[in-house]
Amino acid sequence: MVVAVVVVLGFIADRVFGDPVYPFHPVRLMGWYISKGDKLLRRDKQNRTAAFILGMLLSVFLVAACFALPFALLFYLYKLHIVAGIMVEAALCYQIFAAKALKDESMKVYTALENNDIEDARQWLSWIVGRDTQNLNEEEISKAAVETVAENLSDGVIAPMMLLFIGGAPLGFAYKAVNTLDSMIGYKNEKYAYFGKFAARLDDVVNFIPSRLSALLMIFATPFCKLNIGQAWRIFLRDRYKHKSPNSAQTESVCAGALGVSLSGDHYYGGKLVHKPVIGDPLRPAVKEDMKLTNKLMYASSWLCLLLGAAVRVLVVVL
Repeated sequence: MVVAVVVVLGFIADRVFGDPVYPFHPVRLMGWYISKGDKLLRRDKQNRTAAFILGMLLSVFLVAACFALPFALLFYLYKLHIVAGIMVEAALCYQIFAAKALKDESMKVYTALENNDIEDARQWLSWIVGRDTQNLNEEEISKAAVETVAENLSDGVIAPMMLLFIGGAPLGFAYKAVNTLDSMIGYKNEKYAYFGKFAARLDDVVNFIPSRLSALLMIFATPFCKLNIGQAWRIFLRDRYKHKSPNSAQTESVCAGALGVSLSGDHYYGGKLVHKPVIGDPLRPAVKEDMKLTNKLMYASSWLCLLLGAAVRVLVVVL
């Protein structure tokens, strides 16, 4: 019952206040550790086996620490007083969610397009996507913003929420460590091909089930947003594996189907053209209003997950 309470409080706090910005934010500390470990352990032209083992040790230590530290803190606080434990754990849960940050950052792109300032829109978009944005037109900008919200719905909101309901803040922070490792060193390039391989594979494994459950929640949430549930289901079944990652296209395919637009496809990264399969059918051109619809779908899916997760926790206690 306590777990349900702290997760609900944490999500509501994120909905109201958004992700707090301060120097000792847990994710910033994770990023600092990864950056320092990268500089200390990785070398150019490093032996492949050594690079893999060192990258694995860096990852395992961070994930273990991110579970153990909040576990120890909360164990002490709950023994001290249950109210102290609830307040601190709710505050920790709050810092794991990224729903409002996703919405706010994507809506900066929307506002720029609404003001007919495409250069400003490209600039804001560059903060939330990895592709080159300097030559994108309005439709391509809208697609990119929709994609990043749809993809990050799973690892930024639904997946951590599921794990929080299972294991509270300690498991949530362990998940966040996995996610941060993948975002910083989990690249399939020459620099991180072996050093970041364990982090990338760990992220794939950890997100395998949550990404699929996130997609299903999105499908069930489409009627609440007056979007096409039949089309969402059809495109999900057809296009959910059209990505190098086994998880990323799960939610993207649902979003593309629900909106009736095509996503992904070829894009430039660092001046280099990267070929990617198209997800969805271009039943109509993507427009800036699709950013609003995607954020609405993101929140509908998140609230649905919150209600279901809390209900399951309560039933476990009652039964």
